[in-house]
Amino acid sequence: MNGLLGYVSCAALWLGLVVKSPDLIRHRRDPYLLTICAVLGLGGLCFLLGAPPTVGGVNRLSGIPNLAAPLTYAAITAYSAASQILVALWRGGPGVHRTTRRWVLAYAGVVLCIAVLFLLGDAPVERREDLDTYYATTPYLREMILLYLAGHLTAVTVTAFSALRWAREVRGPLRAGLITLGAGAVCGAGYSMSKLVAVAARWSGQDWPALGTDVAQAAAGLGALLTATGVLIPVAGPRLAEWRRAWRTYVRLAPLERELDDILTRRRLRLPRPRWSSPATRLVWRQTSIHNALSHLDAYVDRELYDETREAALRTTGDPERAAATAWAAVIAAAAGLCLADQDERGHEAPGPASGRVRRPVHAGESEWFQERAPGPDALVRIADALATSPLVRRATAGVRAMAAERSSAV
Repeated sequence: MNGLLGYVSCAALWLGLVVKSPDLIRHRRDPYLLTICAVLGLGGLCFLLGAPPTVGGVNRLSGIPNLAAPLTYAAITAYSAASQILVALWRGGPGVHRTTRRWVLAYAGVVLCIAVLFLLGDAPVERREDLDTYYATTPYLREMILLYLAGHLTAVTVTAFSALRWAREVRGPLRAGLITLGAGAVCGAGYSMSKLVAVAARWSGQDWPALGTDVAQAAAGLGALLTATGVLIPVAGPRLAEWRRAWRTYVRLAPLERELDDILTRRRLRLPRPRWSSPATRLVWRQTSIHNALSHLDAYVDRELYDETREAALRTTGDPERAAATAWAAVIAAAAGLCLADQDERGHEAPGPASGRVRRPVHAGESEWFQERAPGPDALVRIADALATSPLVRRATAGVRAMAAERSSAV
């Protein structure tokens, strides 16, 4: 295996392990998290031990030629078992713990046999990249190579079959993760098959080194990348979907915030914009700014304008929610314009009782009507859409905007 490729692959897998480590620390006994971290950690270890510089270092430090080989084979075997256990835990069921125990015991036996066979065999010549084919006919080492390849092939075949079959029964991030994990297992099977064909060729007197090195390494690298991605998709998928929804809502609220921008600026109601923050944090910031501005408009609300615009929108669209959003958009736009004009007349003082300053006098209890029916988060998005697109809002507020502009210019 190319050293740089091996170390980069190891770093990518262990980066995923670092991402999951905080969850593992908080939930040390969660078998699901333990298995995810085992897949990522053992996958990285396989690439680390299989890199030629690491192979040479292990052999040199231990003083045992080719000691890195059984260590790598043991890591590959454990990684294969962990992938299969992860799929079993994802699926769950009454017998899942018994199934996982059987896999653990079976592959612990395989690892033990690999160690014993290496001790019984004789591998005096160091081979950093092609030990499988070089010692394919050596007693005990031949059996060790076949054992680890057969164990790996069995695990990835069962993993691919289980993951892809189950993927047909589920939806969402879990399905995407299972399909990706299954594809990674198929690539892992390609690694084992390439090695087995190269070994069989040596038994027949042929030598196909590229099949056992280049092809197998490419299949292993792609398989590990897909497996790690498949493991992380069900974990990260819901969070990414939440961030996507938050970002879309944040963007859709922009017209409403722009409508209230002057009020936010003059009254210093906008909090400092968060930097390097998640979409969810930015959304909360924008929603807070909008609510701060709306709290200063209750003295300028025009209930008659709301009722008139809602009835007109309902006749046009036939959608009660959309009609209510259009009416709120008209009321907020008109109130914002009148509030700013009123502040200009008062020298930017805080707005007081709006007797005669608004389109019509505010009746007793109307401010409370606005506060009690203040739109919620979902309604704010529809209001922002109406501000950006509805011609009814522009027509309903045209007179109020002209009056506000005239009063502002008179000041």
